[in-house]
Amino acid sequence: MTENKKSSFWNSITVKLVIIGLLTLILLIPGSMLKNLIEERQNRRDEVITEINSKWGDSQTLTGPIISVPYKKYHKEDDKMITTLHHAHFLPEKLNIDGKLTPETRYRGIYKVVVYNTLLHFKGSFKKPDFESWNINEKNIIWKDAVLCLEIPDMRGINKSIKIELNDKKYNVNPGIPVKDLIHTGVHTPIEISEDTSWNYDFTLNLNGSESLNFTPVGKITKVNLKSDWTNPSFDGSFLPDDRNVDENGFTAEWKVLHLNRNYPQKWLDREYDPDESEFGTKLLIPVDHYQKSYRSVKYAIMFIALTFITFFFSEILNKKKIHPIQYLLTGLSLCIFYTLLISLSEHIGFNYSYLISSVAIIGLIASYYHSVVKKRKATLIITILLIVLYVFLFTIIQLQEYSLLMGSIGLFIVMAAIMYLSRNIDWYAPMVNKEKEAT
Repeated sequence: MTENKKSSFWNSITVKLVIIGLLTLILLIPGSMLKNLIEERQNRRDEVITEINSKWGDSQTLTGPIISVPYKKYHKEDDKMITTLHHAHFLPEKLNIDGKLTPETRYRGIYKVVVYNTLLHFKGSFKKPDFESWNINEKNIIWKDAVLCLEIPDMRGINKSIKIELNDKKYNVNPGIPVKDLIHTGVHTPIEISEDTSWNYDFTLNLNGSESLNFTPVGKITKVNLKSDWTNPSFDGSFLPDDRNVDENGFTAEWKVLHLNRNYPQKWLDREYDPDESEFGTKLLIPVDHYQKSYRSVKYAIMFIALTFITFFFSEILNKKKIHPIQYLLTGLSLCIFYTLLISLSEHIGFNYSYLISSVAIIGLIASYYHSVVKKRKATLIITILLIVLYVFLFTIIQLQEYSLLMGSIGLFIVMAAIMYLSRNIDWYAPMVNKEKEAT
């Protein structure tokens, strides 16, 4: 009698569900390890990108040209006259930039990095610097120390010498920025302040960079025309292109920004404004980030394990064929191996093919293992179809990033409705034994 009670306890549906729930929670451990594995591989990829970029040229954000003119201010301190040096900054009336961006793909082992070379032609005009609105005495202005500055964040990217033509006079630029109010790295040249009311400038910049190229709209009217044969650009920053075209041959983009569109004027003193907040440009995206997709797929691991276990559980009830908890555990571990296959293969052949190969391998493994346990072709076919549906559903969710929550919610609702429908006539208090065997 005691043995029968023990058998009835261990074969009850409630106990089996508790065991399945515990196994599902245990399998959260390898799921967490998989996330750490993806982050580790992604960090290694980022290290390679940083290393290559540091030798070629980092992301570039170009600001300028800007004219800075120093002036003196006086104040008394302890009956002594103290002289301090300040700077007035003047932005161009017109800033036109025409450029061609030529991308290159570099490889380091299994990792791929996008770098670029760009040839940019700057052209525009300045008004003569005017101090009248600030009531600064003319004799305190140090015109001879006026400089024209251009911000280039990574100076290693400069390929050729830069010569700036200002009112038909050419200037050779020097490295470094003498005035740190607005720009920290770049080039400058001392300029002569003439009596001309308008100064035209013209120069070409040959520059290497990586990942992104951005501009700051310092002109009263800023126009940027950029073209490239890269087919996966991402336009971002404070302003999107007014006109753009992206096709299989590359992209063209045109921006036009007025001084009224930004939050700083055409001239100011010292560090009163920061023009960097208005930058815009383009990023060169690698079409498929398999680590991001793999990480998103791992987030659904617990759902996959739970739904597979539920399918096995209902198969037990409907087919009256008991499945041991160890067999549940082996099946759950097989589902986790799917993700390691996906991560490792996607580093070599891309995410889509890796997903196909990994899902076919795991579905085949689980289906053959299930058939060896229940020895019923129809039940094995049903399990196989359900697994295929699950993997197709997961792939769809991953691809539809914006609608993944909606699709996931609808999918879970359908699954829950199916479970409730199939379980509506089950006697949950009955033991999980074959009644025919009990009778014998």
